[in-house]
Amino acid sequence: MSSQPNRVLAMYEKMEKLPAGKALFAMAICRKAPYFGTVRPRLITLRRNYCEAIIKKRRGVENHIGTMHVIAICNGLEFAMGVLAEASVPAHLRWIPKGMDVRYTAKAETDIRVIAEVDEDAWDNGPELPVRVRALRDDDTVVVEGVIHLWVTEKPQRN
Repeated sequence: MSSQPNRVLAMYEKMEKLPAGKALFAMAICRKAPYFGTVRPRLITLRRNYCEAIIKKRRGVENHIGTMHVIAICNGLEFAMGVLAEASVPAHLRWIPKGMDVRYTAKAETDIRVIAEVDEDAWDNGPELPVRVRALRDDDTVVVEGVIHLWVTEKPQRN
């Protein structure tokens, strides 16, 4: 584990103290990765190895039956995973998504909380890192659950 502080987590911790700081931080993430902006994620909690955000149910993320489209939910889950990874990855490592395995377990009829988390020692366990993800309705019913697999490697040496 690197003793060097993670700059993304440090930026979040500084911004969360400001009025609308969490919203501004999420907007900055969406500016860096524009597709996340399609679900307008709002950050609730970010700490090392854990991220929680919310996606508001609105017409732009609904399907033909009026529930939140599962692909919008998966986009939210990938947002949470990406923020977790950027705020947690040790300075000598880099990551890239390798795949996503999810199950749809209930209708998404409300706003949806998306959560991504890994164990404390996860970054020390080799090149593949499974990030547990889940999405919950307002009543805490899980609507989507699964794993996003990351490929984790050493950063190349700079000359």
